[in-house]
Amino acid sequence: MLLEIAIGDAYGAGFEFGPTEKIRQHNHATHYQVHELGIAAGNYTDDTQMSIAVAEVLLASTTHDSDAYAAAFVRCYQRDPRLGYAKGLQELFGQCQDGAALRRALHTPNSRRNGAAMRAVPLALIADIPSLRRAAQAQAAVTHNSAEGLLSAQVVALIGHFLLYQQVAIQDIPALIAQHMQFALRSDWSEEVACDALQTIHAVNTALLRNRRMSTLLRDCVNFGGDVDSVAAIAMGLASLTDEYEKDIPVTLLSHLENGAYGKNYLHQLDAQLAAMYPQLAARLDHTQ
Repeated sequence: MLLEIAIGDAYGAGFEFGPTEKIRQHNHATHYQVHELGIAAGNYTDDTQMSIAVAEVLLASTTHDSDAYAAAFVRCYQRDPRLGYAKGLQELFGQCQDGAALRRALHTPNSRRNGAAMRAVPLALIADIPSLRRAAQAQAAVTHNSAEGLLSAQVVALIGHFLLYQQVAIQDIPALIAQHMQFALRSDWSEEVACDALQTIHAVNTALLRNRRMSTLLRDCVNFGGDVDSVAAIAMGLASLTDEYEKDIPVTLLSHLENGAYGKNYLHQLDAQLAAMYPQLAARLDHTQ
């Protein structure tokens, strides 16, 4: 799960808000690209780092409150500073000693952007839906305590939950989201994706519905243009939780994903620990390539 999130993130990062011509020439899901801001090819960004933080909270605690998530966000950034965050938030992560300081510094964390959604896939592992929704809201509230931020995080976590625990068909997901969240997921998104919570989940749903292979899903996410690393990270993470998608990630993307202290091997370890805690995940892990 985390491995697929990182591959989607790292691949999409090479095209994030890049020119259409770059997408047309290089979006073949065979090689990573250098980010326009200088992020090295194959390196993941904030989407994965914050998903790691959420996963570590799941592994370490049964108390999934906003303070626990805030502490994890600061810890993960400070041990491994990296590019990809919004400038203001990145500065706070560097300045704040702990999660409590971060929460004090974020006086009105009411962003409508997609940061809460992009890190919510690991919350799909929570078996109880009310607990899942509370956890999704708790982590969102740290930085994105807006109606859009809270809703988008819950939608992402619920999609993953339905795929993993109920083996729901992808085509039936929008109806379940409408039932649980009174929200209509679009299946026809065709525009560039802004750093916007609702646009992001519409794009994710559209890509999930019209693909059944991870390689084509990855390319489809990038073809939207815009904040495509977030779209690809979410979509690839969700796709890893169901058998509906052929796990055909090209070996070049697996082998060239970054592998520093918190790279590929660390993601493998976290996925294994999560599978031990949440047995439903064990059947979905496929790290044989």
